[in-house]
Amino acid sequence: MKHNDHQSLFDRIGEEELSALVDRFYTYVKADPLIRDLFPDDMGETIRKQKQFLTQFCGGPQLYTNEHGHPMLRMKHIPFVITKPKSDAWLSCMSQALEESLMDEYTKQELLARLTYTANHMINSKETHTDDQQGGTTS
Repeated sequence: MKHNDHQSLFDRIGEEELSALVDRFYTYVKADPLIRDLFPDDMGETIRKQKQFLTQFCGGPQLYTNEHGHPMLRMKHIPFVITKPKSDAWLSCMSQALEESLMDEYTKQELLARLTYTANHMINSKETHTDDQQGGTTS
């Protein structure tokens, strides 16, 4: 598949493939011991919001903003301890989901680059302080 720089990422990916990507991504998240506990047991609403957000993030309709207001990603993630290893684990799950995607390589790399920037922006804790900031909870 040839890419077209004049189309948005969302147009190149398509709604169906974006939805499938998010579903695959969360199967990897559920299996990742480092980040699984950051998400609720029932991920239905999380998955729905992620699909809305990524649609908007990739240049599609403003589904997330229309229903929930501005994403304010950093502010909404402040309650969670996000370290570099956790950010990397999130990206690893997304990378695995992208490997199975029907997207062309150019589109996969563009999306992963944008998500890498965003995931790194979400880091709000140094890993050496993780246990103290989580109140010493164990999984």
